[in-house]
Amino acid sequence: MNDRLLDLCRARKGIVCATGAGGKKTTLYRLAGAHRGRVAVTATVTTLAVPPKYRDIEILAPAAELKARVLAARALRRIAFAEPFEKAGRHGGIPPDLVEDIHREAGFDVTFVKADGARMRLIKAPGAHEPQIPPGTATVIPVVSAQVIGQALTAAIAHRPELIAGVTGAKLGEALRPIHLARLLASSDGALRGAGTAHVVPIINMVDDDGLKDAARDAARQALSLTTRFECVVLACMTADDPIVAVVGSEV
Repeated sequence: MNDRLLDLCRARKGIVCATGAGGKKTTLYRLAGAHRGRVAVTATVTTLAVPPKYRDIEILAPAAELKARVLAARALRRIAFAEPFEKAGRHGGIPPDLVEDIHREAGFDVTFVKADGARMRLIKAPGAHEPQIPPGTATVIPVVSAQVIGQALTAAIAHRPELIAGVTGAKLGEALRPIHLARLLASSDGALRGAGTAHVVPIINMVDDDGLKDAARDAARQALSLTTRFECVVLACMTADDPIVAVVGSEV
């Protein structure tokens, strides 16, 4: 399972960014835990501490000192790093250029990056300043929760619902349908923003029953019909023992 998850997500090497909403951090942690090489976990936006089970050390330092601190920990296999932040329990994001610099000089096999925020919502569209993707990123993993299907497009489930409406064609307050997720995943103003030439592997997460599986599969098929930018969509439940529910499209 671990090897297949890494291969599906093209997450064996380089900088791998998760964007969107509905399980970014959980996805990154599952990938970091599955990887047997030298791994870093960080963020270009404000984030929470990385759980101890996914790191050997967590390094907090101002940007000017951070690279030297990470390089000094070369003997460790799994390193989380971030800047300090004024709010307790939170860490500051790292400038994207510095993430790329540290990844290259520290010799990590892969650096996993949370590249935007969603305020704990299940679906989002990016703001003008998002996502914060480092130069040279190998893979972008846009995430959305299947649990929004059938729910009204409001701030209760969505971060920036008005932007989601603009990208997907859904009206504020309207029940979201598979086509709306498909349009979000396939849009250059949605999940594809900032991806550049990186590989893109969308994940529809929180698929935890047969009804959601059918709806998520429908969304994935429609997304693949709207773009050639990605070859498959992974249906997942990242909190399950086996997180891979199904793969729609061509596997790598």
